Amino acid sequence: MVYSALADFVVFLHLLYVGYVVIGQAVIVVAGTFRTAWGRNPWFRFSHLAAIGIVVVEECLGWVCPLTRWEQQLRELAGQPWRADTFMARLAHELLFSKDLNYDWPPIMFTTVHIAFGCLVFQAFLMYPPRWFCWRDAAESVRGQSASDSSSA
Repeated sequence: MVYSALADFVVFLHLLYVGYVVIGQAVIVVAGTFRTAWGRNPWFRFSHLAAIGIVVVEECLGWVCPLTRWEQQLRELAGQPWRADTFMARLAHELLFSKDLNYDWPPIMFTTVHIAFGCLVFQAFLMYPPRWFCWRDAAESVRGQSASDSSSA
């Protein structure tokens, strides 16, 4: 029971990760199109690029995602059946196809999609660049504010 709940939690985390990459990309394109400042936030942009970069590296090196591996181990400990597909293959199958259909996409398709999406994220990173961290400007504004506070006292 505990292992099953933990496996479900790992699936939830995996979905959040996928959602961050996919929805984050849509947000970046919309924000870049309308030239909004929040879409150029460096924390968001660099973490988003790193998130898809990890996926691309895993695909290129043939590594299994740690979240997929943890889910598999937890399912086995819970005595639940496990399909030996990638997380995205299982997700696509469950979302797109009826359980009555026995349709399986070749693994190369998922590798291609992951790498193509990584290229899309990198292209958007170049096309709508993030603003850079401005530590000096932030420190000066804090110093300027404290100086004005002390002079008014």
